[in-house]
Amino acid sequence: MRKLLGPAAKAIALLASSTVFAAEKMVTLAVQNMDCAACPFIVKKSLEGVPGVAGVAVSYEDKTAVVTYDDSQADVEALTAATAKAGYPSAPKG
Repeated sequence: MRKLLGPAAKAIALLASSTVFAAEKMVTLAVQNMDCAACPFIVKKSLEGVPGVAGVAVSYEDKTAVVTYDDSQADVEALTAATAKAGYPSAPKG
């Protein structure tokens, strides 16, 4: 029985590592400077260019972008940097 505990403990440690448990997260960004019908398209494309982004929905009316991303590949800082680089500064809403 003790011989099985060593390998089992190693397997549990491996499974518990943060890269194995990377999670899909969602954030709503308040986006500035969206003042025309083309703006949401530009914001969406800038966010889709960030590695790890799985989905983007931009609302011109609400001036928001809802982003679904893999937190092992992207973070909120990368998302806001992408929109700012495109001319649309953003920050997490709420």
